[in-house]
This record gives sequence, structure tokens and C-alpha cells, in this order.
Amino acid sequence: MNTDALHVVSLSGGKDSTAMLFLMLERGWPIDAVLNADTGMEFPEMYEHLRRLDEHLFRKRGLHITTLKSDKSFEYMMFDEPKHRPSCIANRQSLGVPCKGNGWPGIRVRWCTGQLKTHLIGREINRLKQGREVVQYIGIAADEAKRCKPDKRYPLVEWGITEAEALRVCYDRGFTFGGLYEIYRRASCWCCPFQRVGELRNLRRHHPELWARLLDMDERAIAQFGDSPLGRFKDNWSVAALDERFAREEGGNTNGGIPH
Repeated sequence: MNTDALHVVSLSGGKDSTAMLFLMLERGWPIDAVLNADTGMEFPEMYEHLRRLDEHLFRKRGLHITTLKSDKSFEYMMFDEPKHRPSCIANRQSLGVPCKGNGWPGIRVRWCTGQLKTHLIGREINRLKQGREVVQYIGIAADEAKRCKPDKRYPLVEWGITEAEALRVCYDRGFTFGGLYEIYRRASCWCCPFQRVGELRNLRRHHPELWARLLDMDERAIAQFGDSPLGRFKDNWSVAALDERFAREEGGNTNGGIPH
């Protein structure tokens, strides 16, 4: 291990990166910076988890998590960011949609991850290194090793720690994410359109205030982008249609179960 390098931990806050941080601290691995990119769309429980984790990090190493956040909000980028590239403008004109806003993230263009996470972390690493070698640590578990890239280090993969084991590492240290992993498979952004339908059903049931925001965001997307890919939350489902489906299944009210 090159101790002269700058050792940077990328911390999403989820179970894998949290377990990685715990074990790096406990095994005496060098850490010079811990970076977290905040999209502004995390669960309230995740923000509380990160607050507690920051306190733990400071007690153990005298470091604080460096929180990176774009000066452009998720909703600004989704609805209002102006488009300038001629090819993008031509495509928008062909679709008959405004030349502003990115719409819902899609499989081919996950602008949220690129602009609100990886771009910010990459920029901060470049600012920090100033000619030094950088070793970047990523929290990917051993059962997801296919996602690894050769220019970064993946301690959980090196240690053979699976996703289930990573969650146990967190729970054993008293970090339960406010119960998020008892409800959801992943604790990523609550508005993510790549969630499974079951996850969205749980969002409506357990976080009705966030579900109400999601309904509003999708209504705005449909009004602005119509039935183009930018306006589709999912190929076969709008959020309103999912709301009606879940209400029928539960025999209750629409709009996240919130009485009108």
C-alpha cells in the first residue's frame, strides 16, 4: 500500500460504502479524505445516518465527511437547465419539447449520477491531489465485483465481503439506517425511476410525503415533455397510474394514501 499517496474514500452512505469505511478505520488503513456527493434527494433517514457517521469518523480519525453538492438542484436540472448543444436542440425540436431541462433520467442518460455525483467527486479529487498519486476507494461488495474498474480499489471485494455481510457490519456497530434496508433493497435517491415497482409501493406506504412530491414531479414532467422519453417515469407507468394501482390493491385512497 502506497502511504505517500492521497487516500480518498468515496462514500455514498449506503450499506456497502459504510461497511467499507468502518473496516478501513478498524484495520488501520490510511484515509486522507471521505467524499460524499449529496443529490439533495436522499431519504431523511440517510441524512441522519450520514450525520452519525460523520461523528464516528471524527472520533476515530479527526476527519469530517466532505459533502459535495452542486449549486444546481436536482429539480432545476430536471426541469429548467437550458440546452445549448446544437444536436441536443435539434433533437428536442424533433420531439416537440422545450430546449430546457433533462427530464427523467434514462438508461442511456443517467444525468443525475453523472452531474450530481461522479462529476463532483472527480473534480474534488483533482483539486486535492495537486500532483500526488490518488488511491480512490469504492464501496462495492464482493458479489458485485463485475462493476469494478482497474484504476480504483475495492476493499470489500479484496476482503471477500458480500452485500449481506456489509449490512451486518453496519448493524453490528449500531448503524441501522433508520430501518431503510428493512423496507427497500437499496437506499438510493427516493425519486429514482429505476426502482422496482415493489420499491415504489413501499415508498408510497412508508414515505407518503415523498410519494406526494414524486407525484408532483411526474405531473410536471408530463406537462413539460409529454410522452417523450424525457417525460416518462417508467416506460409503462406514470407515477399517477402507479398511485391508482397501489390504491386499488390496498382498497384505499390515491395520492399516497393521504386523505383528500
